[in-house]
Amino acid sequence: MPKVLSPAQIDQYREEGYLSPIDIMSEDEAISYRQRFEDMEAKHPEHCHAEKRNNPHLAFMCLDELAFHPRILDVVEDLIGANISLWGSVMFIKEPKTPHFVSWHQDGTYMGMNNNNFVTPWLALSHATPESGCMRMIPGSHHYLRAHDDTYGEENLLTRGQVARDVDASKAVDIILRPGQMSLHHPGVIHDSQANTSDYRRIGFATQSYMAADVYQTYGQNNWLQVRGDNPRQNSQQLHRPRFDLDPVALADREMADANFAEILYRGAKQKRAY
Repeated sequence: MPKVLSPAQIDQYREEGYLSPIDIMSEDEAISYRQRFEDMEAKHPEHCHAEKRNNPHLAFMCLDELAFHPRILDVVEDLIGANISLWGSVMFIKEPKTPHFVSWHQDGTYMGMNNNNFVTPWLALSHATPESGCMRMIPGSHHYLRAHDDTYGEENLLTRGQVARDVDASKAVDIILRPGQMSLHHPGVIHDSQANTSDYRRIGFATQSYMAADVYQTYGQNNWLQVRGDNPRQNSQQLHRPRFDLDPVALADREMADANFAEILYRGAKQKRAY
C-alpha cells in the first residue's frame, strides 16, 4: 500500500511525468525553514550564493532536515521503493524583478545515470507563481530523452544553458505552489521556468534527485547520501550528514560532491561555468 500517494496520483506521475501540488507542511512551517536558511545565508554568504547553490544540504541543518523529511521520503518511496539514495540538492533562488530563467530541458540528459528510476522533489519556500517564475511542465514528455543544444546564455540558470529541441510550449502547465507544497518531476519530463517579475524572492529547494536502488552513475563517481533503507551499490562513496551547521566533515563532502557534479554535468562541454 502506498504511504501517501493515491493510486490515481501514482498513475498520473507515470503518465504525465510530474505530480503537483503535494502538501508537505504548513505555510508557517515552510516560512520558518526559509527564515532559518536566510539567516544562515546572511551570516555565511560564501556557502550559499549563485555560484555555490549545489548540495547546501551538506552545509545547513535546516536543509538536511528537509532532505530527510519523513513525509517527502514517504512520497518518494511510493514511486521508487524503500531503498532511497540522494544524489544531490540545489537551492533555486530567483531574486525579484531579475531576468534569470531556466530554458526547456530534461534533467536526465546530462546526469549520467544508467536508467531513469529517480525523481526530483521541488519544495516551495516562497510562493511559486507565473509572475515569480514558477516551473512549467510539458505533460507526457518524459518517455524518451531528446537532443539539446548548449547556449551558455548569461541569464540562463542551467549549467550549459541547454535547450531541448522541438518543444511545443503551448502544452505547458504552470506548477503553482504555496510555501510548504512540492512538485515531483521525472528526469525525462521537459520543464522550464521564466523570469521573476514579482517583488519577492522565489525560493525552491530541489532534492535532485532521489535514486532507486538500481540506479548508478555510468560516468563520474557514485557519491550518495543514503536517506532510507540500504545502498546496494558497490564502489560507492557514502557522504556524511552534517552534525551541525557548517560541519567540516560534511563541508569536505560537499566540495567533493560539487566537483563530481561539475565533472558529470559539464562532460563534453565547450565551456565550464562556476556552477
